Amino acid sequence: MTIGVTGATGALGGRTARLLASSGHPLRLLVRDAGRAPELPGASVATVTYGDATAVEALRGIETLFMVSAAEAEERLAQHRAFVDAAADAGVRSIVYTSFIGASATSGFTLGRDHGATEDAIRQSGMSPTFLRDNFYAEVWPDFADEQGVIRGPAGEGRAAVVSRRDVADVAALVLTERAETPERHAGATYDLTGPEALTLSEIAEVLTAVTGRPHRFEDETVEQARASRASFGAPEWQLQAWISTYTAIRDGEFEAVSADVPRLLGRPATSFTAAVTTAVTGGG
Repeated sequence: MTIGVTGATGALGGRTARLLASSGHPLRLLVRDAGRAPELPGASVATVTYGDATAVEALRGIETLFMVSAAEAEERLAQHRAFVDAAADAGVRSIVYTSFIGASATSGFTLGRDHGATEDAIRQSGMSPTFLRDNFYAEVWPDFADEQGVIRGPAGEGRAAVVSRRDVADVAALVLTERAETPERHAGATYDLTGPEALTLSEIAEVLTAVTGRPHRFEDETVEQARASRASFGAPEWQLQAWISTYTAIRDGEFEAVSADVPRLLGRPATSFTAAVTTAVTGGG
């Protein structure tokens, strides 16, 4: 059964595709730029853009689809819904979607609401879903700090059980392979993918200091201070709300629960924040 992988030129989709290349199943890489697609044995390449009317033809013949959420944008939910409709029209049977912890219409993290609405669209599509609800990726936290190594936001002493992106890719490859071989495996399942511990942002800053050798620290802000400190970026309101709600949702405990789904599925411990960041900083992904 053919497995389709979106985002194959990115870190998550790319690692997932490389792992799937040895599964023995036909693989189709769904990318916006065919010239950037990785060369993998037995893999074909199709050009597709979320929300584009040509997506149906690119998806036709795929039985199991890995849908990596689109880049943050005001129109992302509309893009997701159009792509889900295209997948259903193309005859895709099973879809594995990268969602977010606590995805729902009531998520304090504004982008979590888009993920919840996308999950609803998939449930209503007639395709058989599996939802991978990821916590924040551990590897992106160095980018949260400014040039002085300061992470700013209204997170207080809240904690987040951040997950290694490599663990998410490993879970995705496992679930996709097993769904392709036995479609009822993981059908309708929702997995919360987290790291092995929940950290405050001060603790995250301490790890970044140790790993990078550059001083990092966390500076708590009020919501008003957070909005003012980001005013110079000239970002639209939806983006400002997303940035600020990242921290307020951490403050409110929405991302602190540690799940056993990664070790249960992979048969090994989830990767620690220190190990994930060290690998990322040294160029390992």
